[in-house]
Amino acid sequence: MSTPAEKHAFRVSGETALTLLAFVVFFTAMLAWVYLFSRPVIEQSARAEKLIVLNQILPANLYNNDPLLDTLTLPAEPALGTKTASTVYRARINGKPAALVMDVVAPDGYSGAIKLLVAFGADGQVLGVRAVEHKETPGLGDYIDPRKDKNKEAPWINQFNNVATTLSPQDWHVRKDGGKFDAYAGATVTPRAVVKAVYRAHDFVMNNRQVLFTPASNTN
Repeated sequence: MSTPAEKHAFRVSGETALTLLAFVVFFTAMLAWVYLFSRPVIEQSARAEKLIVLNQILPANLYNNDPLLDTLTLPAEPALGTKTASTVYRARINGKPAALVMDVVAPDGYSGAIKLLVAFGADGQVLGVRAVEHKETPGLGDYIDPRKDKNKEAPWINQFNNVATTLSPQDWHVRKDGGKFDAYAGATVTPRAVVKAVYRAHDFVMNNRQVLFTPASNTN
């Protein structure tokens, strides 16, 4: 039989547990409310950021639809370096294919994977590239990001602007390896990885243009 002291301790423990449960429920509800309240703002901000990057590599005069609504989901694709599903954003002029922007990953950067956004014309031409996430060495390999490139007049990444579809496989290398793409002295691992990733993606687009540009149910 429980003593008065044990009963008191049990009652106090129960009251404490109920109090903690009430706090957990309250703060969980508050967090859910804050999330639901701020979600539209977060989504709008993410959309704006995505548009900024897209507009850097996809000329606005090239389309009159909304590429963020005209999308295609791709499964993980070794040719693109993606390990999870990714989204393709399609640009059209009066409903006709004009270009697309897709996620591409260079898995062999100097400091790990380099995530890229690459724009392609409807004919497969590379229109532009941006590095959106990487861990390359500051002051050495991070020049793949035009914000970090010291050459503001002609950033290294701009070499991918309007690349001809007629380049040979050998052309798709840095000059040090006999190709067409420049690389800064002492930092060639990073550009090699980017050039190789863009080349693989270009090859993928050339072989899958019809599927990539097929209108989807959410085409705008």
